[in-house]
Amino acid sequence: MVTAIVHIKADVDRIPEVAETIAELDGVGEVYSITGEFDLLAMVRVAHYEEIAEVVPGRINKVAGVQSTETHIAFRAYSRHDLDAAFSIGLADAD
Repeated sequence: MVTAIVHIKADVDRIPEVAETIAELDGVGEVYSITGEFDLLAMVRVAHYEEIAEVVPGRINKVAGVQSTETHIAFRAYSRHDLDAAFSIGLADAD
């Protein structure tokens, strides 16, 4: 599984509609409205790296109201369980 984090700049007056449209696209897991330089953040999950090109420039960038995107590829996923385990190992060593 390949995960991409896509930051999206959208037309201010269309952010809710853009978010809803993107959330319905194949390959998009979640869409969040966010603060800062970008308006939205989409989590894209696909089976193969090449599919990111189908989802981001092929689908997301074509949604009316999307001005631009910036895509980041995740190298590794850490779940809360993994992080809790790592910290508990460190705490056990400190005793």
